[in-house]
Amino acid sequence: FCAEIESQGSKARVYGEMLRVDIPFPIPEPDGCKSGIQCPIQKGHSYSYLNRLPVKSEYPSIKLIVKWELVDDQDQMLFCWKIPVQITS
Repeated sequence: FCAEIESQGSKARVYGEMLRVDIPFPIPEPDGCKSGIQCPIQKGHSYSYLNRLPVKSEYPSIKLIVKWELVDDQDQMLFCWKIPVQITS
């Protein structure tokens, strides 16, 4: 992503979207500065973010939309994407 704002840090928020309701989903490392982004984030610079979303065996079989957001230290959006997923046993 190309940063449109400056920030000292960043934080990931992940949700499972079911029936148009966002259900928070914990990830092992929400700190974007520990996920490939060199902080502080500078406006106009490009960054590559890398993180993982573990799928545990106890999760139910389900289709849903995963929404992944990365926000700055003022809770402003750095980027957001949505992707349809299907978890199967």
